[in-house]
Amino acid sequence: MTGTGPSLGQAGAYGGLERVPTGIAGLDAILGGGLFRGGVYIVQGTPGSGKTIFGNQACYTHAAEGRSGGGAPEHRALYVTLLAESHARMLGHIAPLGFFDPALIPDRITYLSAFRTLQDEGLSGLLTLLRRETAAREASLVVLDGLVAAEETASSALEFKTFIHELQTQAAATGTTVLLLTSASAGADMVAAEHTMVDGLIALSSRLVGRRAERELEVRKFRGSGFLRGRHAVRITDAGVRVFPRIEACLRVPSRRDHVEGPPLTTGLPALDAMLGGGLPHHSTTLVGGPAGIGKTTLGLQFLGADPEAPGLVCGFYESEAAILAKARALRLPVAGLIESGRVAVMWQPATEGLIDETCADLLDAIRNRGVRRVFIDGLDAMSRIAGDQDRIVRIFAALTAELRALGVTAMYTRETDLRGTFLDAPSGEPSLRQTSSVAENVVLMRSCVLRSGVHRLIAVAKARDSQIDPRLRVFDIRPGGLAIDDGPDRAEAILADRDLTRSGGE
Repeated sequence: MTGTGPSLGQAGAYGGLERVPTGIAGLDAILGGGLFRGGVYIVQGTPGSGKTIFGNQACYTHAAEGRSGGGAPEHRALYVTLLAESHARMLGHIAPLGFFDPALIPDRITYLSAFRTLQDEGLSGLLTLLRRETAAREASLVVLDGLVAAEETASSALEFKTFIHELQTQAAATGTTVLLLTSASAGADMVAAEHTMVDGLIALSSRLVGRRAERELEVRKFRGSGFLRGRHAVRITDAGVRVFPRIEACLRVPSRRDHVEGPPLTTGLPALDAMLGGGLPHHSTTLVGGPAGIGKTTLGLQFLGADPEAPGLVCGFYESEAAILAKARALRLPVAGLIESGRVAVMWQPATEGLIDETCADLLDAIRNRGVRRVFIDGLDAMSRIAGDQDRIVRIFAALTAELRALGVTAMYTRETDLRGTFLDAPSGEPSLRQTSSVAENVVLMRSCVLRSGVHRLIAVAKARDSQIDPRLRVFDIRPGGLAIDDGPDRAEAILADRDLTRSGGE
């Protein structure tokens, strides 16, 4: 059963079943609210994919939530190992992680080795042990680490299927949620018998993107609710496992209805406002294209400083907060004071390594938490490069743009072009404005014009949403205070005519 964005939050429990949070940031959003109480779920992954951290994080989060008081029943977890590292070594590995709390051991979280029982008494003995210890510990979450050992112990496929069936019956009767951790060979896509019997299958993996390794999570099966299909990015941090749902999947439909009504907003440059037909349309997105050093960042910073009452955000990929503030101060831009006062925040993502879904999630979190109304994303190209799958780029930016509009944000992006104002990825050297339609309602192009020994800066508006634009080129300069754009096209026309005359004379 496949779900999408907003509908997932409404999926709720199937047939009145209670949800159990996984404790894994981002995963509950993918599952539509968490696991189901009394369900049995396989967590499968290649060595090093994070299964043990996943299982422990689920236990510690589950036990910690049960301590909140207020008459709620206490939550207890049981972590059972078969063929796995020793408990002392395991605890040593997870101790530095943020979710670890030694105070929960052994009252709220119990570690138990069942390998000897499995060896001596087989699967029936293991089932008896799980039933007995779950009841004795009053565990509402059980993690069985090393399912592959149980499968190898089974004398036949039927015996192993029976074990899984009995485990499901036991979990349903007691209301205990069970996670079965098991290994998988790299790239294994075979459907095992146990996969068809359990309530859900979560696969963890790692893959190489060029020379870079990326962790991923895929929910391959989940009974009783819609979920987000496909592969989602995973990062293991000091806090534990964090999952980043694919932005184009969780925002297939914006989180709320957008309202585009309202007066035009100033860019901070009166001449550019006039070229746009009065200013930027309310809650629109503007793409500013131009070659390196032409003044795109300066234009974006002027846009942020144009309304001191509107909380703003810079998301930069090339310059740190200190560098952006230094630029704003050097040019005497009003945004410098807004950054210093915290009215405009700076979010810096170095254009080296990163996860596109993490960047989008952090960006949207900052916008929601700060009530941001103006956003400047400096470096659409760099943002695209950190995405492993380039086929996703247009869909990602389309979803992001729609969500910004729904949040009442007016945004401005920058994107690199060559000196003539042609986007660098344009086929056959032709402008790729068609590809910008899903990203930006407004397009402003900046370019250089070389005339004799001089280099002149030119700016034009290529399109604007629901506005009567003036598409004629204007000359602009960068001075203290920012961009200074000519009120009319006369100087630009004279420069271009002189250039054409010089070229024809040379021929």
